[in-house]
Amino acid sequence: MRVPRVVLVVLLVFGLVSSAGAQTPPEMPGSPSTTPSEHPVSSLGSFLAGGAIGLAAHESGHLLFDALFRANPGIRKVSFHGFPFFAITHDTGLPRSQEFVIDSAGFWVQQLGNEIILTRRPNLGHERAPLLKGLVAFNVLASAAYSGAAFARTGPVERDTRGMADSLKWKEPAIGALILAPALLDAIRYFHPDAKWATWGSRGVKVGMVLLVARAR
Repeated sequence: MRVPRVVLVVLLVFGLVSSAGAQTPPEMPGSPSTTPSEHPVSSLGSFLAGGAIGLAAHESGHLLFDALFRANPGIRKVSFHGFPFFAITHDTGLPRSQEFVIDSAGFWVQQLGNEIILTRRPNLGHERAPLLKGLVAFNVLASAAYSGAAFARTGPVERDTRGMADSLKWKEPAIGALILAPALLDAIRYFHPDAKWATWGSRGVKVGMVLLVARAR
């Protein structure tokens, strides 16, 4: 896995907050009955399961294009400032366009997932849907973590943002900004579903990121 543990820790904190917020206050005597809320433990479990789905989807995006390009994917143990984790690797020396696609694929999956969810469920922030909330939270937080590593130019050499930057012959912080922009805009959409500028801004950046494949030649 390429996502640092700090993302999982923050995801757990968000899950605790989400599960606490899902509880309804005690009913007053004589008040009409309401639908019981989901148990906090169950809500937290669903939230974390959504994060796990997001992680699996991110890595599946890499594996899909690894297979399409016959890049011989593998798993390698790496570390991020002392935190051990794993990276899915592939052959070196690929054409720049293929390298860019493979390294970008995880972000494309995250962005597509958020787009589908926030388009179909624009008021998700006001719903009791911990699984979907966990998925959106992972997609936003993982992008923020990758962006931070890109801005600082730190982390394992296998990091996606470094591969994308090398493919485009860009500075890595520019890739960090490219990854962070739609994540921030999607976060705004989550909390402010009526912010149409954020919706279309996010979609524009996502489409532009895919079109950059033509530049990586």
